[in-house]
Amino acid sequence: MTAFLAKLERFESLAEECELIARRSGGDERELYQRLAKRYRDLATDMRTLIATFDVAA
Repeated sequence: MTAFLAKLERFESLAEECELIARRSGGDERELYQRLAKRYRDLATDMRTLIATFDVAA
């Protein structure tokens, strides 16, 4: 379970970093980092869902 929580924290951290870089960038680079941030947010959401299934099963 701790491994899943660590992954969740990592995905959230990466999303925040990408959003910060996107704000400081322009053009195509901004779009790239915005897309990466969204993907990391989606992965974090999926990880939260997975963790919730373990909490229900316990």
